[in-house]
Amino acid sequence: MRRIAVLRSNAIGDYLMATPALAALRSAFPDAELTLLAAGWHRAFLDGRPGPVDRVLVLPEVPGLAGQPGGAPPDAELPGFLAAARAYGYDLAVQLHGGGARSNPLVTDLGAHYTIGLRAPDAPGLDATVPYRYYQPEVARYLEVVGLVGATGPAEYPELASVPGEDDRAERLLPAQDGPWVALNPGAGDPRRRWSTARFAAVADAVMASGARVVVVGSDADVRTAAEITARARSAPLDLTGRTDLGTLAAVLRRCAVVVSNDSGPLHVARAVGARTVGLYWCGNAINAAPETRSRHRPLLSWRVHCVECGVDCTPVGSPHRPGNGCSHRSSFVDEIPVAEVVDEVEDLLRASPAAGTDPR
Repeated sequence: MRRIAVLRSNAIGDYLMATPALAALRSAFPDAELTLLAAGWHRAFLDGRPGPVDRVLVLPEVPGLAGQPGGAPPDAELPGFLAAARAYGYDLAVQLHGGGARSNPLVTDLGAHYTIGLRAPDAPGLDATVPYRYYQPEVARYLEVVGLVGATGPAEYPELASVPGEDDRAERLLPAQDGPWVALNPGAGDPRRRWSTARFAAVADAVMASGARVVVVGSDADVRTAAEITARARSAPLDLTGRTDLGTLAAVLRRCAVVVSNDSGPLHVARAVGARTVGLYWCGNAINAAPETRSRHRPLLSWRVHCVECGVDCTPVGSPHRPGNGCSHRSSFVDEIPVAEVVDEVEDLLRASPAAGTDPR
């Protein structure tokens, strides 16, 4: 096994849920070159960063490939990309990008000697596949795929390493001596996964009353939400939304004793850098994305299954025997998680948090 290609082209949380499988491939085939077929942000973020991936190729736009980030090279470049892959000569191509309707033909076109991946009932096959069903823990799903070639390993995320400069920037933004720090991440790509700003502000008040410091984190898209939280809180927390790139955000979260977050990319980043987390999940998403252990991670679940606006059941994803939900509303499904539950878990994790300067993992 000399060359392995892995298709996984989506967002940061999706990538991190696949890292145990990537680490398992690296362990099983230590002398092979592992290439990730992904997006531009993967190449920028992973370049020079220690980890299981040796190189990243930016995949051109693939019509019909769900979840592919924007900004990909135009689809006119895809034939040349695939021709170069066939000439490069992959021994193994791995599809970790969904049910396979579009991704399996793409992986087949790489021309690898052997192909493995996921397969929904209506998708084309590969040399070996694992059945794709929507409700399955994502980490277990990808480990099951690489297990087809004997690659095994733990379900914990491998440690997300820093590159030079990130820890220094984080220290300037979040001095360790001012902690312990509790981070709040109020953003999420889907509004249905967002807890209200009033509830985040109430958590901030409780945490600061206990003697810890609070920092709000997020991307440029979360600046307005963060401003609402700081305006509602009795004492304004430190606001770093929009002030960090992804690597610096990871370094900031590494410095935090606890991270409270909606089900979103920063929550996965917090897990990957060893922070303790309180995650806010809709029950269906928790099946796929919540951690299984409880010493460091406390997923809190909303059990709402019907839309608050139209009453439609939103659970039957991927089942042909149940009516499709057909709901286009985007009201929160997680706002029923009580503030008191979050505060209790934060305080319990703070009591278990190591002293500043020790290894948080």
